[in-house]
Amino acid sequence: MRGDAHLLTVRSALVLLLGVVTGGTGGALAALGGGSLTEALLYGGAAAGVGIGFFNRLIAPDRAPVTAEVEHGARGKEQARG
Repeated sequence: MRGDAHLLTVRSALVLLLGVVTGGTGGALAALGGGSLTEALLYGGAAAGVGIGFFNRLIAPDRAPVTAEVEHGARGKEQARG
């Protein structure tokens, strides 16, 4: 395994973390509100799903790394070659 290989990007980890926190909070509120454990799990799961979708749209996508070709255009690429 290479040293620079990552399972998730920082953005993906953040979106999933915020979704899990949202689901946990929703489930806890449902349980504290007098619901059964089953209801709390269903509410928490639904809140996590909605939260992941929401935070996925809210947080800007990762930017691609800037290469010499993008930075200088085709002319920069030709100059870099020779």
